[in-house]
Amino acid sequence: MPRTLAAVLAGSGVAVAGSVMQMSMHNRFVSPTTAGTSQFALVGLLAVALLAPATSVMGKMLVASACAVAGSGLLLHLLPARRTPADVTVPLIGLMLGGVVEAGTTFVAWRYDLLQSLGSWTAGDLSRVLAGRYELLWAVAALALALYLAADHLTVAGLGEDAATGLGLSYRLVVDLAVAAAAVMTAVSVVVVGTLPFLGLVVPNAASRICGDNLRRALPVVAAGGALLTVVCDVVGRLVHYPYEISVTVIMGVVGAGAFIVIILRGVDRA
Repeated sequence: MPRTLAAVLAGSGVAVAGSVMQMSMHNRFVSPTTAGTSQFALVGLLAVALLAPATSVMGKMLVASACAVAGSGLLLHLLPARRTPADVTVPLIGLMLGGVVEAGTTFVAWRYDLLQSLGSWTAGDLSRVLAGRYELLWAVAALALALYLAADHLTVAGLGEDAATGLGLSYRLVVDLAVAAAAVMTAVSVVVVGTLPFLGLVVPNAASRICGDNLRRALPVVAAGGALLTVVCDVVGRLVHYPYEISVTVIMGVVGAGAFIVIILRGVDRA
């Protein structure tokens, strides 16, 4: 039960975080992994391992969340003021920022003989989830509910700064709070489960084709799709080479990459 609940909560949380980040940054190619959010969360975990290795899981979550929020804020600062949904510079900036941070993290981990720990944080692994550890993911559920309650404001923010301001929305405040919430959700999932690649990228894009850009309708579909995809990938990883187990990150990387290629090709065909 803890493993299944962790898969459901982490999967739905990362998917919702990706959807909110795409709407806030007005770009369909943004996700926790392409925006550097997951990489900054790993910086927090590495800092705790170096400076205070005896810190509790709750303490690790707080530090990782703070680093993820700071990294997302840095990305928002680096993005161009005027951008369109088709602007490829947004994910490119995020990928470059995440790549630089990941390289620095890897070097520090190598320097202090923590590469094995870094690898365990990077690879999503539900086999280590036990009762007393996964409960932190309920914070992800609470943040997802808060984002759903603010879905109308986020939908208006997705229209762009000029349109949102003209409709009376405090655009900058809404975007900052939404991205911070998404960063915290991502950090908590990284601490408990690990990195889940492509999840925050593929599921929101697939849901937008079904529900459109109205987050009030899309977020429940995104949450259910993220949870279902994570559970299915976990089950496949446990059965494909039984009695051995393949990390959920590997299965999700294969499935997510294939699904994203299909989404891109269909988009090109429609264009």
